[in-house]
Amino acid sequence: MSEPEEKTKVTVKIYGEDYVVKGYAKPGYIEGIGAYVDKKMHLIGQRNPHLSLTKVAVLAALNISDELYKLQEDYDSLAKLLEEEKLIK
Repeated sequence: MSEPEEKTKVTVKIYGEDYVVKGYAKPGYIEGIGAYVDKKMHLIGQRNPHLSLTKVAVLAALNISDELYKLQEDYDSLAKLLEEEKLIK
């Protein structure tokens, strides 16, 4: 992903609230991340309608962190296999 040289400012709607996000990423990328967080929060909120906004946000963060952690483990395993393959050849 190539990044713009100047900061962009994008408004994303997450769980019914608008958030202004500033960064060097392209607006479409920021919007995509916001949509992903919104989707996760809505899934949790629908399954647990009695939860507060804070608890929905924390559970969404835990779910997203779990996904990231598992992907990192998979990446590390694949990198290790590739390194072992190089040593065999």
